[in-house]
Amino acid sequence: MRKFSLLILLTALGLSSTMAQKWEPIKTPPPAAQASAPAKEESKAGSRTIVPESAVVTQHQVTIKGQRIPYKATAGTLPVWDEEGKPIAGLFYTYYERSDVANRASRPLIISFNGGPGSASVWMHIAYTGPVVLNIDDEGYPVQPYGYKENPNSILDIADIVYVDPVNTGYSRATNKDVPGSKFFGVKADIKYLAEWINTFVTRNNRWASPKFLIGESYGTTRVSGLALELQNSQWMYLNGVVLVSPTELGIERGGPVEAALRLPYFAATAWYHKALPADLQAKGLYPMLAEAEEFTVSELLPAIARGSNLSDQKRNEIAAKMARYSGLSAKTVLEYNMDVPPSFFWKELLRDKGYTVGRLDSRYRGIDKMAGGDSPDYNAELTSWLHSFTPAINMYLRNELNYKTDLKYNMFGMVYPWDNTGNRTGDNLRQAMAQNPYLNLLVQSGYYDGACDYFNAKYSMWQMDQSGKLKDRISWEGYESGHMMYLRKDDLVKANDHIREFVKKSLPKQGVPAKF
Repeated sequence: MRKFSLLILLTALGLSSTMAQKWEPIKTPPPAAQASAPAKEESKAGSRTIVPESAVVTQHQVTIKGQRIPYKATAGTLPVWDEEGKPIAGLFYTYYERSDVANRASRPLIISFNGGPGSASVWMHIAYTGPVVLNIDDEGYPVQPYGYKENPNSILDIADIVYVDPVNTGYSRATNKDVPGSKFFGVKADIKYLAEWINTFVTRNNRWASPKFLIGESYGTTRVSGLALELQNSQWMYLNGVVLVSPTELGIERGGPVEAALRLPYFAATAWYHKALPADLQAKGLYPMLAEAEEFTVSELLPAIARGSNLSDQKRNEIAAKMARYSGLSAKTVLEYNMDVPPSFFWKELLRDKGYTVGRLDSRYRGIDKMAGGDSPDYNAELTSWLHSFTPAINMYLRNELNYKTDLKYNMFGMVYPWDNTGNRTGDNLRQAMAQNPYLNLLVQSGYYDGACDYFNAKYSMWQMDQSGKLKDRISWEGYESGHMMYLRKDDLVKANDHIREFVKKSLPKQGVPAKF
């Protein structure tokens, strides 16, 4: 798996209008109309001590697709148990239930995780699928005043949703400093304790009969891919669907020539966006150009890199010229890197002559470095922009709208290192879960300008997960003209939610249809 910088490992992670949207807080009934049902202990202001079990319930409404939807929000914590049944952590969650539903047994439940692995579930919660959405411009850039408003594209109309913050993210913490981090911080440990926690949540909320879906973003895709099998094997809980948003490599090997070649289509998309390609490619439009770049990558570039010194000088120069044509770099630069151009260098080099770098997680964003020289950007332009708008909004929303009051710091990013990556076979775990469960379907969503979890690597993962093609009727992929968090672009917020909405509906079997091949 690629090595990421700490900040990037901890992340969760169009261009037509920059008109700011007016901030409007989500409307809630007056306090007298709100139901409050705290569990054994309530979250209390004036304390930075984790409360393993708490709940605050509020009542709300939101208009989705023109329909007014009433819903109940529960913000609280539930314990993580050790082998002796003692709580070793309290996980913070936010649970939204549509309140005018009579039969919850047929109502889908979506369990949502972000990534990092040390990131809270804030990103999709208040910018994608939840009932409120950030106050940002149409392309995802921060505007003031900070805040949030109703999300008219939320999937709450067709499914209940719970957003889960793993240990050390959000308000989730171990119960004391003596609990070893190895209980939580690793691919296998993370999947194991979260599967146990999901069992507790589903049981407490009487959702065993409901169709269940997992959605994960960035490292969250590693998490939910592993959880799909772990829930089946250890909790005897079977899913209807998994949604992977900006997926990682999922433990699927791709070193050497494969890794080097697969980057090119992302390079091409970014160069096209910044108008750095030759005029004829720019004129083709994004999708025809990418189809051409993808075919070159698989049919010519990958075999050429694999040949190494066995490639003739004439052929090497020919391939380098084509790679330069699709990447916006010079053929000289491509040859200097033996056709294995590091992404960090690409982010620095593409717009170097214009005085800018491009973002990693969303290469539409531009940054300014101290010096034009060097082989990597000083900072991630997109990440600091996102933190600018997300951090005030989530702190305001949880305290003011959901009435969850605590002096714990809401960790956008939390320390989860050292993280044990041993035994990451989560892509194959997901394949096996799908093979065992005929009801289980997969949707993959990628942004064309995501350089951390790029769209063509996502396609490659799907190809390798299902080499026989026997699962392809249950696997779908969607691409968006944005980056890692494609939903920050207004047009893609609408499209991506609609794609999830359609996927959930399609993944619900007709009554009485058995799960069999």
